[in-house]
Amino acid sequence: MTQTNASPMLKIIPLGGLHEIGKNTCVFEINDEIILLDAGLAFPTDGMHGVNIVLPDMTYLRENRHKIKGMIVTHGHEDHIGGIPFHLKQFEIPVIYGPRLAMALLEDKLEEAGVANRTELRTVRPREIVRIGNSFFVEYIRNTHSIADSFTVAIRTPVGVVIHTGDFKIDHTPVDGEFFDFQRLAEYGEKGVHCLISDSTNSEVPGYTPSERSVYPNLDRIFSQATGRILVTTFASSVHRINMILELAKKHHRVVSVVGRSMLNVIAHARTLGYIKCADDLLQPLHVVQKVPDENVLILTTGSQGEPMSAMTRIANGDHHKIKIRQGDTVVFSANPIPGNTIAVVNTIDKLMMKGAKVIYGREQGIHVSGHGSQEDQKLMIGLTRPKFFLPVHGEHRMLVKHGQTAQSMGIPAENMVIIDNGDVVELTGSAIRIGGKVPSGIELMDTSRSGVVDSKVLKERQQLAGDGMVTVAAVIDWEGQLIAKPEIHLRGVVTSLSRADLLKKVQETIELVLRDRWKEFARTFGDSQLELDRVGLQTQIERELVRMLRRELQSNPLLVFLMQMAEEPSIRSTKRERVQAIAS
Repeated sequence: MTQTNASPMLKIIPLGGLHEIGKNTCVFEINDEIILLDAGLAFPTDGMHGVNIVLPDMTYLRENRHKIKGMIVTHGHEDHIGGIPFHLKQFEIPVIYGPRLAMALLEDKLEEAGVANRTELRTVRPREIVRIGNSFFVEYIRNTHSIADSFTVAIRTPVGVVIHTGDFKIDHTPVDGEFFDFQRLAEYGEKGVHCLISDSTNSEVPGYTPSERSVYPNLDRIFSQATGRILVTTFASSVHRINMILELAKKHHRVVSVVGRSMLNVIAHARTLGYIKCADDLLQPLHVVQKVPDENVLILTTGSQGEPMSAMTRIANGDHHKIKIRQGDTVVFSANPIPGNTIAVVNTIDKLMMKGAKVIYGREQGIHVSGHGSQEDQKLMIGLTRPKFFLPVHGEHRMLVKHGQTAQSMGIPAENMVIIDNGDVVELTGSAIRIGGKVPSGIELMDTSRSGVVDSKVLKERQQLAGDGMVTVAAVIDWEGQLIAKPEIHLRGVVTSLSRADLLKKVQETIELVLRDRWKEFARTFGDSQLELDRVGLQTQIERELVRMLRRELQSNPLLVFLMQMAEEPSIRSTKRERVQAIAS
């Protein structure tokens, strides 16, 4: 569609964060200019073997890299900034604006990935307005969330003002004393908000999300009752929670040792920026803490989600080289499992209990609160901004639908909102909102080295290996299309009622059948001296028939590796040059 100054159109294209939790990434495009809002990652499911992180498909941005003018970062959680280093390896982003803590964390990531020279990082303050390209003016508005330095953004465009809430909840008693800037939101609502794009994570939860401060008395009680060491695990990015834990450690005369690279990194930056305040002598290295009486020790670790390589998981498995669980330890899980991580978390808890620890976990303990607003928080956001159009984002499908229903209850007509999926192109004009098409969407999987993309074929092979094992078949064939000897087979992780001899017999019969019936399709002779063999075609045909036979006989789908070797000399006499041609073909 051709745009004119009289009827501009803003495209809003989410590439991640819809019908899922994580990898939040959104594109805003108008007049051949693109800005990005956040670029996060997600964590793999159980079936993604060897995959370390999950990223959104960035094909659209790779194809339109010349339009990219900059990026807005709302806060420093991994599901909002974790993908940026990987994307910068594929295309440049001229400038990235964001709050101080997020930019400090991002700077480390870019340096580690070797892409710091592919963008410019600029920090912003509350109510600061930045211009990106010719079409976008962005104001940062302080909000409250589970990480310090979090923002809602007001994006002024030729179509009108679009407010993106970012992740938020309404916390009237924030731990850091940085209050939600309701006044600025209300001012925008009074002037007119064209479209509100709002966080839907807790749209199914009635009422208000409790303040972060509500966790303090419950942790205080647990600390006062503990007689031995205390081990606490929470999200590394939960700066407010970590600050309260350090306050309580000081109150209960415990020194703190921090374990886990991400936790150490966040605490270092948060202390530098003033979001965590504690005396230097409160934090001690592990070798010092090990000499302190148990009743005066607190160990703060990563691993609240049961991540395989995290400190808490290694402690539970008995694999940590410095920390071993012993009778009298109290372990506190100050976090709820993210969907998909529940099994890993409960397995970790079980192992800790079996080693003699008292483990405190679960919603009923009141030691964790969400960082996302519930229904009443969402209503307040809608009431303050009073948008003409509404777009629910950040959540699974049912959450988006429920948030849309809440918006309707607040007076926004159903025709003024759309429920979308990743890749949908939302077209916003002065008078309408609609879905106008779709761009490539999906996922890109990074392996544990974080250096290469795991394509769908590789992932399928890994799933086959994990589920049904592997069969290796090796066969030597002469130049007349005959097996020289019985094939060799090797099974890895395959369950079968067939004996090895019976399976070998069926493999041999399958190969011989292909050679007998199809050899002439792949081997051609010219005159009396030249033979031309399509080795790739012959090998593919044998593989195809072996796969069918294995599925039929084993009632499973193991990964097949077929090795075909030809005899050294063609049986039809040929010159040296012709033999080389035959082998090369």
